[in-house]
Amino acid sequence: MDACGHRPETGTEFSNPLTDVQGFVARDDNRKEIVVALRGSASVTDMIINSQLVLVPLESPGVRVPSGTRVHSGFLLAWDSIAAEIILTIGKELVIYPEYSIATTGHSLGGSLALLAAVSLQQNFKTTSVRTYSYGAPRTGNKVFSDYVNATFAEDASRVVHGNDGVPTIIPRQLGYHHHGVEYWQYESPSSEETTMKCDPVGEDPEGSASIPSQGINVAHTTYFGILVGTPFCF
Repeated sequence: MDACGHRPETGTEFSNPLTDVQGFVARDDNRKEIVVALRGSASVTDMIINSQLVLVPLESPGVRVPSGTRVHSGFLLAWDSIAAEIILTIGKELVIYPEYSIATTGHSLGGSLALLAAVSLQQNFKTTSVRTYSYGAPRTGNKVFSDYVNATFAEDASRVVHGNDGVPTIIPRQLGYHHHGVEYWQYESPSSEETTMKCDPVGEDPEGSASIPSQGINVAHTTYFGILVGTPFCF
């Protein structure tokens, strides 16, 4: 309770047994916001999803993007497995609370799914403000995709990278991937405003976390803002 500040007024958990995607949709009446939170990697199935590195056209319910937009095939498979359920759930909430905005968030794999969720929800609910923020998320799509995200969300699509966390750069750019902006790189621990760099909003700032070769899944990936990944909070 103290870590959250307050409990969301309502929450709906969701999961898909085939892709092992898990998370929840919650309504925060204090912020007038509907939040979609997606879990990061926690199973063998998640690792199989992560390993599907082929870039494929972004095809998802209600989504139209520029020609040439391609994303991680595993992440897209995972998002599409729960997209219809989340869109339906949020649609019901917005009928009752049409003035509310939407926020999507997640850590690691969950961060990439949150980004795909934001793109999908922005197109399915065009009059609703959508923002997305992730922690330790890997690259999700190609340059066309990142340009689309930047143009659509600007600073409402942000990424946090803790120190030398190797996951944000674990998928190399040589495979055609490109991060979106804005990155907030916490280059020293403990993290603070003074030790956090706001990087180039285009993405892939050479002075940001991309300046450090990926070390894969490491200690820095498991802790953000002093909170150990997996710590239970409101749910």
